[in-house]
Amino acid sequence: QKIKKAGCAEPDEFEASVAQELLNLEMTSTELKASLRDLYITAAKEVDCGAGRKAIIIYVPYKLQKSFQKIQARLVRELEKKFSGKHVIIVAQRNILGKSYARSQKTTGLRPRSRTLTAVQDAILEDIVYPTEITGKRTRCKVDG
Repeated sequence: QKIKKAGCAEPDEFEASVAQELLNLEMTSTELKASLRDLYITAAKEVDCGAGRKAIIIYVPYKLQKSFQKIQARLVRELEKKFSGKHVIIVAQRNILGKSYARSQKTTGLRPRSRTLTAVQDAILEDIVYPTEITGKRTRCKVDG
């Protein structure tokens, strides 16, 4: 089982096909076999990139992200071959907690900085450009808001 969705939901057809390809890679590829054994995904989406091109976003559990990043270059190369030239992006599944987040009675405190909207968006951007690093950012303000 290469896909585990939250709340034991059933994966749709596309997610099942991505999970099946991961399983096939684990069976056939000698270099990826050991590292793919304990890994699984939580979701997969196909998005439009404009100009008729499509990309596949694979969501992985946050705890397994480091393991996926170790083999990301080889894994993405193999998956892009299988899905005929579509771009493949691996992103960790993250939670965003709203400003009105209230903790349970036994654990008190503020919401963690890593669960804020901007922190999650920055982290997703880091995932998308991996293995390169973001060295600088620019904020542009326009007069019209």
